[in-house]
Parts: sequence; structure tokens; C-alpha cells
Amino acid sequence: MQFCDECGSMMKTEGDRWVCGSCGHEELRDDETEREMAVTTQGQEESEVVDTSEVDAADMGPTTSERCPECGNDRAFYEMKQIRAADESETRFFTCTECEHKWREDDH
Repeated sequence: MQFCDECGSMMKTEGDRWVCGSCGHEELRDDETEREMAVTTQGQEESEVVDTSEVDAADMGPTTSERCPECGNDRAFYEMKQIRAADESETRFFTCTECEHKWREDDH
């Protein structure tokens, strides 16, 4: 698993590169480093992608005053999730109400 140095999002492989789906940052893959990575799926449930493209704005959840880094809009839907250790703060995920750009905010 590789994380983006620019925004911290999880990156995906595309050919000989790691590509960030959030900000588009790319890095060359290193076969030696990847051999050392452990991949486990034991105990994980299969999940599916949820398509929200046809969901009404009223059903998307609460909004907050947050400036979109893509279009400058000042409203975003938000959701909070615990993705790190239980003794660390939750991560806030935002979706712009105008352009639907997605980003996240962590406490550092």
C-alpha cells in the first residue's frame, strides 16, 4: 500500500506508476520495495463502491462552511470517520456542493 506524499490519500497502481485518485500525484513503482509490502485480506469483508451521482443534495447529509480547493465554493458535505488508532482524532471527509471534488482533513 502506498500513500500520496502530496495529500495523504491511498494511491493505486496503474502500470509502472502509483497514482493518487484524489490529487493526481504520480510516483514510479519500485519492485524491490513492493516485494517487502505485506498484503492481507484475512478478516476483511468485501465492500462495494457506492454511487452517489444520482443522490439528491438533501440526502447527502450535513453541510459545513468549508472552502473547496478546486472551485473555491464555500459549502461542502462532510462526514467523519475513525480511520486511525482509537486514541487519535477522527478524519473529516468533504465533498464540494458545487463541483463534487472530494478531500479530507486530518488533525496533525
